[in-house]
Amino acid sequence: MRTEDMTDAERLSDDSYYDLDVRTLAGSGLEPARRTAEHSRAWSRRTAHLLETDPGGSWVAERDGAMVGFATSFTRELMWILASFAVRPALQGGGVGRALLEAALHHGRGCLRGMLNASEDPKATRRYRAAGFTLHPQMFLRGTVDRSVLPVVEHVREGSAGDIDLLDSIDRRTRGAAHGSDHLVLTEGFRLLVTDRPAGSGYAYVRPDGSPVLLAATDRRTATTLAWEAFAASSPVHPVTLAHVTAENEWAVDVGMAARLDLHQRGYLAIRNMRPPRPYLPHGVLL
Repeated sequence: MRTEDMTDAERLSDDSYYDLDVRTLAGSGLEPARRTAEHSRAWSRRTAHLLETDPGGSWVAERDGAMVGFATSFTRELMWILASFAVRPALQGGGVGRALLEAALHHGRGCLRGMLNASEDPKATRRYRAAGFTLHPQMFLRGTVDRSVLPVVEHVREGSAGDIDLLDSIDRRTRGAAHGSDHLVLTEGFRLLVTDRPAGSGYAYVRPDGSPVLLAATDRRTATTLAWEAFAASSPVHPVTLAHVTAENEWAVDVGMAARLDLHQRGYLAIRNMRPPRPYLPHGVLL
């Protein structure tokens, strides 16, 4: 993939993911939706960051001069991550996805561990399993936070890029590899909450609506504290989402249910040569 491919890749990914949502979101409480202009720009910023920091991990497939699929992947320390993977809906099942995934996996051949967020697409999950990944079902909780149950939270502060060394140390302890420069992208797009005490350390990136998009901590109590602090900024009338919850992170189910959110199931955390990180809620793309 080259920088000039990003516009076509963004459009193709939106088409592919929307098609998947139309096929799989029934009964989840979520409605299929196209990306907003803001979300498209964020997707492009993340992809540009990956091309800048690890250009060999991203590939496109073309047919008759037109892009028909792509895969973006990257390595951080000894972790390989598949960030995004899409094939034009009408061409799925024809071998394009297999070739792209093989190219991306080859890029991570020297890594000890691997991780990606997988959809419910049977073709994709079959490929991941064949590549040696274990598929852990993920849950998400969604609803309006009951303001009457919000606890008083102490020792959580606003974070900044100056906290990256601390964040990387928490990453290594929870998922086995630091995010490194990915934190600079995340701090530009989200509010950062940090706590660092002898009893436990952790951080959370939070959307303006109070939804955590990445949360890592050295213990469950600290993770719970960060989730409640994120919810404290939520609207009393608009829903929040606590996503990418594996069974190993039941603390997140407990927090969400205590906040009166509803529990749903969607997708998989696919991992290789590692256990599901905990206490940890991964980012959907940068994990």
